[in-house]
Amino acid sequence: MERRLYIGKITFISSLGGLLFGFDMAVISGVLPFVQTQFDLSPSQEGWFVSSALLGAVMGVGLSGELCDRFGRRSLLFIAAILFLLSAIVSTVLPTFTLLIIARILGGIGVGMASNAVPLYLSEIAPLKIRGRLVTCYQLAITFGILLAYLTNSGMLKLSGSFSDSSINESYLGYIFKDEVWRGMFSVEIIPATLFLIGLVLVPESPRWLLQQGRVKEAIATFSKLKDGSEMKQDLEELDVQKNDGINAYKTLFSKRLRRPLLIGVLLPLFSQFSGINAIIYYGPSILKDAGVSLNNALIGQIVLGTVNMLFTFIAVWKVDSLGRRPLYLVGSMCASISLFVTGYCFYEGMTQSLLLLLSATIFLASFAFSIGPLKFVIASEIFPDAIRGRALALSIMVMWIADTIVGQLTPIMFSTLGTSGAFWVFASFCLIAFIVVSKMVSETKGKSLEEIQEIYVDHKDENT
Repeated sequence: MERRLYIGKITFISSLGGLLFGFDMAVISGVLPFVQTQFDLSPSQEGWFVSSALLGAVMGVGLSGELCDRFGRRSLLFIAAILFLLSAIVSTVLPTFTLLIIARILGGIGVGMASNAVPLYLSEIAPLKIRGRLVTCYQLAITFGILLAYLTNSGMLKLSGSFSDSSINESYLGYIFKDEVWRGMFSVEIIPATLFLIGLVLVPESPRWLLQQGRVKEAIATFSKLKDGSEMKQDLEELDVQKNDGINAYKTLFSKRLRRPLLIGVLLPLFSQFSGINAIIYYGPSILKDAGVSLNNALIGQIVLGTVNMLFTFIAVWKVDSLGRRPLYLVGSMCASISLFVTGYCFYEGMTQSLLLLLSATIFLASFAFSIGPLKFVIASEIFPDAIRGRALALSIMVMWIADTIVGQLTPIMFSTLGTSGAFWVFASFCLIAFIVVSKMVSETKGKSLEEIQEIYVDHKDENT
């Protein structure tokens, strides 16, 4: 019981990085209209405001691989926490648009670092029987962060309309929560960012990274708190053998022996973005309204979709270590493909107010939430050797952010040239391709140690290439 509580504490604290990731990227949906009006932004400035965090994320994940492997997973989490806190404070209190952009970039760098370091860290501290569940908690935290942003955005709007005391209106609270309510939306992030920073004091460094650095006593002390004696002994023996495996250089990641895991690590995040998830999230409120659901405003529609996204991620948390990664991904990707095809059909036939459209869009979101969304992190965090796992996962996450940028640029073009139905059929095709690729390339890894997984994925035919 004591070990379980210790693991639970570590998982909760480190997963706050995922919550901050989700919140930081989603809060912009409520902030944007107010910032656009207040600073009279041109279309290019508006685009820069939205994409500045994405630029920061690409920078952050680009730095994270090298920093993770050189200075440790915990150190990078500390840096990410500081950046999240700085971003939230600057966004809340400093007046100019330029400083706001700087804050968004800082927050984006934190997002990029967390998107690599958190799943990497969780995969390395987890007992093998619950490793998938712990890494999936990161995706669950992201969905909760997104939902939290939607809820607090809506709550801040209601709060801003409730101020009637003139003394409050003239105070700094009135400035943040009424006059410039978007600052209040940003300010919410200060609370989880502070908790994340303080909580990391209680989190140990990854014992696997400690062993890579030759800090054996510290690694054994941490392992003993995380795993029972037999599993700890097995890990230490396998890791001792791996020291002489020759995997100690960045160039090894691109060698022939790691071609299969590298290809999987690149394709899964690519599929997650080309599945159409952002199109559903963006057009979701409109779909719900057209389907006849009474909504007060678009923010409430986002809350509905955010809730579905979070609830169905629990399925992945619940079943990833019992059913396995491969079956969940195959079922989810096939359901996603079918539901997107039906969504496109509804638009093609003009059935924009039908219950079928509402159901198909919701089924897609649910399918993504328990498969394509979280499992890319789980699988990518397992299939690479310890010595290069930080760099490898950083590359995988980098692909995700680049694909996110590409999809963001292409989606409006697809909607205008192919029509709404054609765009959704393209997304359905990518989900079908994801199903085929995973069925051909991905082996089941539930219940296996990270070293056993390497034996499955690493090609030892030519150790020198």
